Amino acid sequence: MSNRLAMENSPYLRQHADNPVDWYPWGEEAFERSRAEDKPVFLSVGYAACHWCHVMAHESFEDERVAEYMNDHFINIKVDREERPDVDAIYMDAVVALTGQGGWPMSVFLTPQGAPFYGGTYFPPTRRYKMPSFYELLEEIHRLWVSDRERLLKIGSQLISHLQQAPAAVDSHEILQPELLKQASRVLFDRYDWHHGGWGGAPKFPQPAAIDFLLRIHLRDKDALALDLARHALKAMANGGLYDQIGGGFHRYAVDAEWRVPHFEKMLYDNAGLIRAYLHAWQLTRDVRFLEIVEGTYDFLQAEMRDPAGGYFASLDADSDGEEGRFYTWTLNEIGDVLEDERLTALAKQAFAVSESGNFEGKNVLSFPIELEKLASDHHLDLEQTRDRIALIQNRLDEARSARVRPATDDKVVAAWNGLLLIALAEISLATGWDQILASAQALAGFLMDHMVVDGQLMRSWRKGRASVPAFLEDYAAVGLGLLTLYQVDFNPRWLDVASKLAGTILDRFTDPKGGFYDTAEEQSDLIVRPKSIQDSPYPSGNSLAVMLFLQLNAIDGDTRFYEAALKSLRSVAQQASGYPTAFAGWLSAIDFNLGPQIQLGLAGDPASDSFRRLLGIAAQEFYPRMVRAGGLPTAPNLPALLEDRPMQDRRATAYLCQGFQCQLPTNEPAVLARQIAEALTNDPG
Repeated sequence: MSNRLAMENSPYLRQHADNPVDWYPWGEEAFERSRAEDKPVFLSVGYAACHWCHVMAHESFEDERVAEYMNDHFINIKVDREERPDVDAIYMDAVVALTGQGGWPMSVFLTPQGAPFYGGTYFPPTRRYKMPSFYELLEEIHRLWVSDRERLLKIGSQLISHLQQAPAAVDSHEILQPELLKQASRVLFDRYDWHHGGWGGAPKFPQPAAIDFLLRIHLRDKDALALDLARHALKAMANGGLYDQIGGGFHRYAVDAEWRVPHFEKMLYDNAGLIRAYLHAWQLTRDVRFLEIVEGTYDFLQAEMRDPAGGYFASLDADSDGEEGRFYTWTLNEIGDVLEDERLTALAKQAFAVSESGNFEGKNVLSFPIELEKLASDHHLDLEQTRDRIALIQNRLDEARSARVRPATDDKVVAAWNGLLLIALAEISLATGWDQILASAQALAGFLMDHMVVDGQLMRSWRKGRASVPAFLEDYAAVGLGLLTLYQVDFNPRWLDVASKLAGTILDRFTDPKGGFYDTAEEQSDLIVRPKSIQDSPYPSGNSLAVMLFLQLNAIDGDTRFYEAALKSLRSVAQQASGYPTAFAGWLSAIDFNLGPQIQLGLAGDPASDSFRRLLGIAAQEFYPRMVRAGGLPTAPNLPALLEDRPMQDRRATAYLCQGFQCQLPTNEPAVLARQIAEALTNDPG
């Protein structure tokens, strides 16, 4: 018989619907029963693509003996961390305070009032890894609840005090200076792994926001080292096992320091951040490899992550057919059997670093560590022949792989992550001029507005026609910034209007008077503390996204409310950001935008006209991270400030290149606009 989770929208919760555990979703009903029966709460937090979450579920939550003990002595709550990031953030902070580390699955024991008093991550079914078995832990917690409850209550009270005093943004009058950015870039230089690429050791995570910040530093200071480092990191990831060499798209992280073997789950937010970093690197370098990664990742997202309604799924699992990485790994014999050609097999073996012994449990995670020129020379081919044969190999392996059992898909649509992807798709369409990607971006924006807004309120999650959970700060900020980015490509005023309204909601319902913004709206009341996430890792925080949204809106429409809130937030975290750049890369990019020189481009005219598109093309050719754009006919209603009193000249689309809303002479000529932009980049009016 299914438990209460069978009625939930989250695929992760539904995975546990047939457990013998009497699970509750997060909510007051569970805590009311906890108080009524005087039992502690066991809180289990995970997500659908989490390998060790599956392991603990199979080992413990599907075990009748364990489940019976849980049901007799605890009230059990299961939470999808992607659906309730607020719950996850609070109790992860508690687990880290208790144990010094965190992770998923997260296992926490709470009082009936929600105060955490013991926690950890994965617990095995038998005693190992210097950990008790999960059953032994349950017995000990129950014993302490009966015999030493005062001690547990005291721990819970102390942890709540700790959570209420957790480090956050504080009110500051710090003056923002370019030296902050230089200091942050020096930290990134000093900590960079020049041998393998990236930051840190095993496990090694991609850092697209840090790379993007370095590309900004290269533009700001003509810093060649910043560009070299960004290119090195991007190539290391693209050529390693982190990138799926057959189907495209990136896995979550590498389990080694060399990017060879990934943890095989694929997350939407990682791919949204990485595709954008590769696009910006291509704009700066015109390295065709970077554009290939953009195309390959986009194709993967369309093929495997897109819901027919227009949104994008949360993740793909690491496991398939009961085995981690089974879908993605190969033996040499399997490759030979698929290709049925000794020369193609030899080429594949060298190109993708395939060996008899393999690099992952006797099989091979494919990488592409060799230069194409050497590969061509070694096989007596020219470059075009080599590219064609590699493409043939990839297509045949992809076709063969499609017959395997596929990893499970977490098919919920998360607003924030789709907002991040919308930013990337809009920027790609502008930079490349590819109509298909613009259509994808517009379809995604329409989906977010038509399906994820219920009774005027943005929702966090959507699945199979049903939206659930009110949105959090990161949802409002990411969707708002995504819509604002798309407005600056197709100039549909609907996107600007909704982005402004979402930003206004952030100001009204999420603001912390000390600076920055809470993760939850002011009316939410089912938490022991009101969380406030400042750090950006693994993807930009709601706070840094909100600040960038506010800064861009101010530059387009001149709303000083947004600028004042953004500046207060930036000042409150500036010193932290300069010292810990991988954890504050989104903030650093916002500081860079604020310091300028900003470029405001107003385009008066019909966005569908050839003359308008030629002028816009000048603004799309290069990487201009501090440029904002507004466009439309001067007679349109509700024009943003950047377009007010900007008439067309000679009945043709006309460009107004401005800084601080002070504009150069209007022009119809793309060449003149290009010269004005070049001059503006070296002229900070402030």
